[in-house]
Amino acid sequence: MRRRGVTALALGAATVALSAAIWVGGAGASSNGPARQYVVLSEKGVSVAETLAAVRKAGGRVLRINSRIGLMTVVSKNPRFVRAAVATRAIRSAGANRPIGRSFEKGRVKIDAAELDAKLGKSAGERRDGRRGEPLSGLQWDMQMIHATRDGSYDEQKGRKRVLVGIIDTGVDGTHPDLAPNFSYKLSRNFTQDIPGLDFGCGATPAPCSDPVDVDQDGHGTHVAGTIGAAINGLGIAGVAPGVTLVNLRAGQDSGFFFLQPTLDAMTYAADNGIDVVNMSYFTDPWLFNCRSNPADTAEQQAEQAMIIDATQRAVDYARAHGVTLVSALGNEATDMGHPTIDEVSPDYPVNDGRVPPRVIDNSCIDVPAETDGVIAVSSIGPSGLKSDFSNYGIEQTDISAPGGFFRDFFGTDRFEVVENETLSAYPESVAIANGQLEPDGTPNDPNVVRDCRRGVCAYYQWLQGTSMASPHAAGVAALIVSEYGSRRHGKGITMDPVKVERILERTATKRACPDPPLVSYVAIGRPPEWDALCEGTKEFNGFYGHGIVDALAAVTSRHHDHR
Repeated sequence: MRRRGVTALALGAATVALSAAIWVGGAGASSNGPARQYVVLSEKGVSVAETLAAVRKAGGRVLRINSRIGLMTVVSKNPRFVRAAVATRAIRSAGANRPIGRSFEKGRVKIDAAELDAKLGKSAGERRDGRRGEPLSGLQWDMQMIHATRDGSYDEQKGRKRVLVGIIDTGVDGTHPDLAPNFSYKLSRNFTQDIPGLDFGCGATPAPCSDPVDVDQDGHGTHVAGTIGAAINGLGIAGVAPGVTLVNLRAGQDSGFFFLQPTLDAMTYAADNGIDVVNMSYFTDPWLFNCRSNPADTAEQQAEQAMIIDATQRAVDYARAHGVTLVSALGNEATDMGHPTIDEVSPDYPVNDGRVPPRVIDNSCIDVPAETDGVIAVSSIGPSGLKSDFSNYGIEQTDISAPGGFFRDFFGTDRFEVVENETLSAYPESVAIANGQLEPDGTPNDPNVVRDCRRGVCAYYQWLQGTSMASPHAAGVAALIVSEYGSRRHGKGITMDPVKVERILERTATKRACPDPPLVSYVAIGRPPEWDALCEGTKEFNGFYGHGIVDALAAVTSRHHDHR
């Protein structure tokens, strides 16, 4: 993980929405175009008042300010607003306000239930195999791999309630029976508004509105939360850190898209409210790779990408300076992030219908937030320990690895292409119903969904794979580290320097060497040759596993390391 110094900002202390802002056009600012939203990043050291004046001069009005990092959401009718804004002394960069992130699950694998039953010899939908743990813990190969079990880390450290873990995602179903015991309504926030035509909306009105803080209409964020901190309560599964407090920092739309301002508002909120660890299982969009000066992009596109890079870096620096350890999924494009060549996706919002020509890129372009300095980037492995076919990798980018699932693992055996090769975690019942995955009596009719019931209370879980699923395993171990070695924060909560958290996470990871031979082909399992992956580095550190596979037990029992 690369780092830069944290620079103090001459800015105010609040994130505010200015719903009553009015149009103020500056001298020469055209207002003949349609109203469009933009995100503006001020120069470091510039006051809010100076930035507001510059926005007005360029023909815009401010809707929202994050004064912690100098970020503003602006609306303008000036078709040349970006050019006019960056020409001022106060504004560093600006760009169109559109989604810059999307949660990614590598496709729910659909398998016929009878086929699955034949392979596994068990009933699809309801499976109970506790093995001294939670009823479904026998299906949690991921927890067994990293020793987050009753005879592993749970005996040493389950996570302390005072340790707060934020999930920047599509939301968290705080009513899920396995999450409710650890969910904080008080601290949770929703930084998004539903967008008519894009999201599910709420209520009968077509106007934008915000979902409650305990709602997830996508399911992605709930899966992430369950991996981190599902409770030990005799029901379903348990998370890596089943004793910590889960905080929903929703920044993703129901549709899975992420806008820039909500994601950065979530980071600065985490910093200001004592959040210890934040998981970020999303990747940038519309720019899969953000480049400052790619010749394939227009000047306005370059300015937009530079703004995304700079604003995210500023928010990460602010959060780390306030004791927040940030963990991110590395992405699922099967790409060596140290040697990217073609971006066939960007820009992909609202829809890339194939008419957008591929961009030629190089290693000066980065994936945000995974490659933002100060963020722990996590690659994905399957139950055999092999790098998941879809997982991004790279000796410059991979900090750590963790179980994320690999549906096509165990090629040549009866364990090939079964959902049990993915990871099982919490699933909102409402989403399962909306997706038609339950019978009228609540029984799952989809082998990707599992139900567990206790004393009349039923909870649902789903199988997913992706680096989105790997990242929360690392975040959960980070939360255990803070629980075990952190110190009291002025009489309330627990805090720990993110540098020390990362050091322990990496030093206690299980070292794993590159495969032999180091060039791994996935052609035999149905992937194109472009997915072949070359592992570079040593057993101590390489592009597939980084510093190794996270280990919950080692992390909380390795007191011989310097934790001061």
